[in-house]
Amino acid sequence: MLEGRKRQIKDLALKLGADDVGFAAVADYDSPLTPDLHSIFPGVKSLIVMVFREASHCESDNMRIAMGGRLAIMEFMKACDYKLTHFLECDCQARAMSTPMSYPLNISPEGKFGLIGDISHRHAAIAAGLGSWGRNNLVIHPQFGARVLFSTILTDLELPPDPPVTEVACNDCNICVDQCPADALEEKGKTAQMKCLAHSQPYGIGGTIGFWTRFIDSSVEEQKKLLRSPEFRRLNHATSFTLQYYCFKCYASCPSGRLARGRRGDGEPQFESEK
Repeated sequence: MLEGRKRQIKDLALKLGADDVGFAAVADYDSPLTPDLHSIFPGVKSLIVMVFREASHCESDNMRIAMGGRLAIMEFMKACDYKLTHFLECDCQARAMSTPMSYPLNISPEGKFGLIGDISHRHAAIAAGLGSWGRNNLVIHPQFGARVLFSTILTDLELPPDPPVTEVACNDCNICVDQCPADALEEKGKTAQMKCLAHSQPYGIGGTIGFWTRFIDSSVEEQKKLLRSPEFRRLNHATSFTLQYYCFKCYASCPSGRLARGRRGDGEPQFESEK
């Protein structure tokens, strides 16, 4: 019965457009910084994690193209999340909650001002048997490599969990470390978050605070120049639609992301072994 329900859920997720799906028991979710899932959803028993492949937009040096591709995949993920959650509630008579892929975030001090999400999709993916950790601190999927994003649905359905991935896909080639323009991956197993944010989100909250601090301290003539500057236009442009990333190197540089083209299930993983 439970295996049949799990099969139904997985088939629907793949039909909606997910590239893979994994299931985890709530007890197997081990993320030391995020809140206890029971504080979000009392009675939660299982996590359903969907995998979505990042397309080649992440390789572009044109950050408008790269970010546009990221926004497109996130919009698609949100739609898939809603449809699968709707199925769980209406067809399975279960309670289910989708979780944000990015924003909104806890921007209070206890959430480290937005650096800690309410759920870690990477840790959820590890728990659901969808990959292993890479040197870039991303989850490397056994077939699709590092160029994947994850979404997580919480439910009170007790679904059989998937086994963890025991084979480590990362070969410690250190390409991601060498190509990180912010030197944020120097310490193994840890991302220097502020270094990463300063480079990847120059027009995020840090850039906004810096701009308006300079604006307040400037003369009237300087303020007029600042409001006409390319910097202000970029800040306004970024905040008008969403947070804007200016770096995708940890995804794009990883050799495990450069896979033979094809659909899921088309044979064994074919990672390039370049050093």
